Amino acid sequence: MAKIFKITTWLETRFCTPAFSGWVLLGLAICFFGAATNTMAGWLYVLSGLIGALLIIGAVLPMRSLRHLTVSRLPISPVTAGDEIIIILEIKNPTPDAKTLLQIEDQLPFVLGKPQTQAIEVIHPQSQYQWMYSIFTQRRGIYQWQNVNLKTGTPLGLFLCSRQKQVKAKAIVYPTVLPLQQCPIIDSIGQDDNIQFQSEYRALKATEGVTRNLRPYHYGDPMRMIHWRTSAKLGEFKIKELEVMTGSQDIIISLDSGSSWNKNSFEQAVITAASLYFYAQQRQMNVKLWTAGTGIITGNQNVLETLSAIETEEYATHSLPFTLPLVLLTENTTHLSSLSVSSRWIIFNDPENTLPILNRHLNGLIVNTGEDLQQQLQMFSVK
Repeated sequence: MAKIFKITTWLETRFCTPAFSGWVLLGLAICFFGAATNTMAGWLYVLSGLIGALLIIGAVLPMRSLRHLTVSRLPISPVTAGDEIIIILEIKNPTPDAKTLLQIEDQLPFVLGKPQTQAIEVIHPQSQYQWMYSIFTQRRGIYQWQNVNLKTGTPLGLFLCSRQKQVKAKAIVYPTVLPLQQCPIIDSIGQDDNIQFQSEYRALKATEGVTRNLRPYHYGDPMRMIHWRTSAKLGEFKIKELEVMTGSQDIIISLDSGSSWNKNSFEQAVITAASLYFYAQQRQMNVKLWTAGTGIITGNQNVLETLSAIETEEYATHSLPFTLPLVLLTENTTHLSSLSVSSRWIIFNDPENTLPILNRHLNGLIVNTGEDLQQQLQMFSVK
């Protein structure tokens, strides 16, 4: 059976293969022709000839129908894990004849789901048909595929013909970014050396400083930020927006991707790296990302794409910059003894295991992978 299927698939993709009705008519034509040779009855020859002509027409027209059709794909916008990827394919018919009764199949990678199919009733002459569908994503990653199949049996359905088109696709699924309201691991960096710099969340608590702008009062704004002199002149409350002073200290989110990881723990670490990176950005900090394969990188899109594609035990082309202030995300406790005093660590651990923590003078956090990650990252105290 496997060999027969292989042969029929080869015929269908290069020429055409009979459908069930085609096989029935082919059998009838052979029977009529055999009967005609035995009886020498002319009407049997005519009948077998008509069926044979019908089969030839049914075999030629599907191949002609798929000729000159072109398939293109619109760029796929990146999404976050848990969202839907929107995929749009365009089938163009540049010929003066209408193309009818087609089927298009997009052969997705198995990790994204089963191949998607769509029936097309007609594509009018000198026009195009646009097919849009969506796929729900569950896991981050960079997915690439290229095979699209066009199939038809038009107009008689006696023979099936399919042609494969190479239409490259690249879908990027970013890791989840947790909406952290606070994160002591990031907020505490630099406090040991008294080099914590003023940032936006501290400026909101201040009553003095360089006023950058005045804006109308919004419900919930602190009364201490009201600019009373201007408010008295204009007859409405005006709120001071103070100039934000930021420091130049680097914070490097370091994902220990060169080590061996538990699969679930590594996914939690990738989500943590993305969340800490954008949290530090919101706090006006000079944050970067380090991985074993890329070294130190920056830029939102660059960071997200790196975290989308990263895997465990990747080839370590860059060593950890231990002399810089790091937030090290790892399962390997042996790295902790090499960290600087201004660095932090987050260890991902199964709740049933007990990890020996070295270098306890450094602030850090042990994340239990079986508990809520966002809640643990927002803890008010670090270990």
